[in-house]
Amino acid sequence: MADVLDYTIYGDDMQLVEVHLDPGEGVRAEPGAMVYMDEGIQMQTSTGGGILQGLKRKLSGESFFITTFHNSVSRRQDVAFAAPYPGKIVPVDLSQMNGQFLCQKDSFLAAAVGIEVSIAFTKRLGAGLFGGEGFILQRLEGDGLVFLHAGGTVIERELGPGERLRVDTGCLVGFAPTVDYDIQFVGGVRNALFGGEGLFLARLTGPGLVYLQSLPFSRLADRIMVAAKSQIGEKRGVAGVGGGVLGGLLGGDTDF
Repeated sequence: MADVLDYTIYGDDMQLVEVHLDPGEGVRAEPGAMVYMDEGIQMQTSTGGGILQGLKRKLSGESFFITTFHNSVSRRQDVAFAAPYPGKIVPVDLSQMNGQFLCQKDSFLAAAVGIEVSIAFTKRLGAGLFGGEGFILQRLEGDGLVFLHAGGTVIERELGPGERLRVDTGCLVGFAPTVDYDIQFVGGVRNALFGGEGLFLARLTGPGLVYLQSLPFSRLADRIMVAAKSQIGEKRGVAGVGGGVLGGLLGGDTDF
């Protein structure tokens, strides 16, 4: 049985979750997610259940190791975690999800001790081959709190029985196990080649809860790469005319 956790989420677009641990309670998190912790917190990094458990997490996109933060003193202690890029932290209570929740890789941030993170294969081959985020999803199992991270703004949708929603594959954060997940071809030559939305969309069929994100990390990374290449090209072009100093002056990068 997972520990029952109290928590506070701080911030807006760069959020942080502070978990309040009673004596004896613990929380697990991805290595590198911790921001600060009280003196009475003990930290232990391990595979979290043997080599097989570590391999399952590695296959699902997480680290081979997982870190446990345990309150070893007789008073409440706090430990805080932050996500690696701008977005929202989403608390999910697995006891209200029949003990399971499926999510995209890299969305797991932290969870109560007792929650297991493993791999979940999609039901259809098409979803795995063309889902945009890989064939493997993460399966979170247990009866406690899980903290997920989503990029940009988070949208929560409760799908009714048979209700369908088509989503850009990268914008899907996670969904209840009652939701059916498949991949649908966009259709149309012009849509596929010039629509800018990719060749495939995720098709979700209710009933069940779905979390969506407005800015997946893949989009953010693409924009940064395009901007970086543009800056490099501009500097090279100016340098060809007047040298590196002139390029730095025009680019605003040279200090005197």
